[in-house]
Amino acid sequence: MDPDPETGALLIEFVEKTALLRRDMQHKGELEPYAARFDRMEQKLAALADRLEASDPELAKALRAAWKMPGRTLAFRNAEHQKKA
Repeated sequence: MDPDPETGALLIEFVEKTALLRRDMQHKGELEPYAARFDRMEQKLAALADRLEASDPELAKALRAAWKMPGRTLAFRNAEHQKKA
């Protein structure tokens, strides 16, 4: 499995958005009924990152970071985008 850079970027954005939703739900106290589902999503994401580790370690690292620290990864991506503009 070796996704092209554009597919990898879309995957990272999807993981970020999902993690941001999880964080917002947690802050609002709405996460508890869905905690098990988010845990399973995290397990599947970890399995995907483990699978990608051999062929694309940077993508695997970015996916893990997007899940654990979505606000940070989003801020870095926005800063990079502003530099290019």
